[in-house]
Amino acid sequence: MKAGLDENYWNNRYINNDFGWDVGEVSTPLKEYIDQLANHELRILIPGAGNAYEAEYLSNKGFKNVFVCDLAQEPLSNLKKRCPAIADSQLIHGNFFDLEQSFDLVLEQTFFCAINPTLRKSYFEKMHRILKPGGKLVGVMFDAPMNTDTPPFGGSAQEYETYFAGLFTKHTYEACHNSIKPRAGREIFVNLRRI
Repeated sequence: MKAGLDENYWNNRYINNDFGWDVGEVSTPLKEYIDQLANHELRILIPGAGNAYEAEYLSNKGFKNVFVCDLAQEPLSNLKKRCPAIADSQLIHGNFFDLEQSFDLVLEQTFFCAINPTLRKSYFEKMHRILKPGGKLVGVMFDAPMNTDTPPFGGSAQEYETYFAGLFTKHTYEACHNSIKPRAGREIFVNLRRI
């Protein structure tokens, strides 16, 4: 594994504007999912949030319990500048795997493909622990081979299923029909319910 994937690694990528995964706005699959959410009281987490356009979008739509978590401080500061209405207590500068809070919904957008692939089973186990019973893990994941020594790390829908079997049931788990153009044909849309 070439990259250390620690706080310094990620902070330096933001400081050096080296974040090609950042599309500058909420991605279409998550925007369309958010647009159908009716309960504005949901406790929502966006892990590995980066510049967190999803959090900004949710906040602008009236969702008050939106939490973002990132190892790097730089993207959290970027979000706070764009969206001062989000409370500092909801900007979690830390490791996702250390979280102890509970949530109704976790939105996945380029976090899973950024962590070391050896942590993938742990990712789903942690999601299971922080989601309330019946809570959902929703978002997009790559269903394509990609890098092996630095993010983004690819994988397959079949592989991921082995990690969450017994922890989640599938509501939607299929090829993403509304991916942004550069990711078209390489993503699955995931809507998993915590058992």
